[in-house]
Amino acid sequence: MPASRFMKPRRVGIVLNSSAGTAAGRTQDELRAELKAAFDSHAIAASFEFAAGAQLPAAAARAVKSARAGEIDAIIAGGGDGTIRSVAGAVAGSNIALGVLPLGTLNHFAKDLKIPLRLDEAVAVIARGMYRSIDVGDVNGEVFINNSSIGIYPYLVLDRDRRRERHGMSKWTALALAAWRQLRNLPLRRLRVHTENWRAECRTPCVFIGNNAYELKGASFGSRGSLDRAELCLLVARRQGPFGLLWLGLRCLAGLVDQQDLRTFTVRSVDVSSRRKHLLVAFDGEVRSMRTPLHYRIRPGALRVLAVAASE
Repeated sequence: MPASRFMKPRRVGIVLNSSAGTAAGRTQDELRAELKAAFDSHAIAASFEFAAGAQLPAAAARAVKSARAGEIDAIIAGGGDGTIRSVAGAVAGSNIALGVLPLGTLNHFAKDLKIPLRLDEAVAVIARGMYRSIDVGDVNGEVFINNSSIGIYPYLVLDRDRRRERHGMSKWTALALAAWRQLRNLPLRRLRVHTENWRAECRTPCVFIGNNAYELKGASFGSRGSLDRAELCLLVARRQGPFGLLWLGLRCLAGLVDQQDLRTFTVRSVDVSSRRKHLLVAFDGEVRSMRTPLHYRIRPGALRVLAVAASE
């Protein structure tokens, strides 16, 4: 495990998504004032850029340019996992430190890094200046920090987002209705999956690729104990109908899942091909149509994050 090091930032550039889950109830001026006060209390000068959706990659690229010019010491991403993924994609592979302000609904990445969800406490972690190198996943050149999936989940996300946009539903109501619809019309994909030690043609409702291993049992279900083991977690659901897939989810939550339900592998790379020229692919809650074949790989230590030590 890479050792943690210190580099206390004095100037930071913050890329903020003001439409993210917990930020949506505040104006940009309110959020800027709150964060400026928090960074000022640690004698850190902060500059701000608000961006969302398709604007995020360009905003992240501008922040990287400022860091390389020596104008800032670190880049801070404020938003949910999708926002942080966009900024991490621009930062990965460089020596630029990335800080995280968890402003999303679920904040999986921040939780796995043990970053506090309170903004003032997250700023204190950044101000402490401890950083460590962690892995990122990569699919056809696109970085993901949590996971990527093929099958039911990308359709569920698109359905959820359409319902929110058209009907003004809350995220959870839209998600529940989208899940019910997708289970009733369960997509089964015929995929060829190839790893270092396993090759198979599968007809499956879901293939999941995680950046490092996910816990599949008990109260820690869906979390990761480490982000620096240089491995991908590959899960392939066996062919089954809607109720079988629902039952699989319940068995996971109960800690009863096994290889009879879900093929699980620890690998460094995965190739997924299909008769289709394009597949819908989800990564960190966002969806994109990607040309096949899909080449997944782990990029060990590619991201330098400001976070507490792994042992804390």
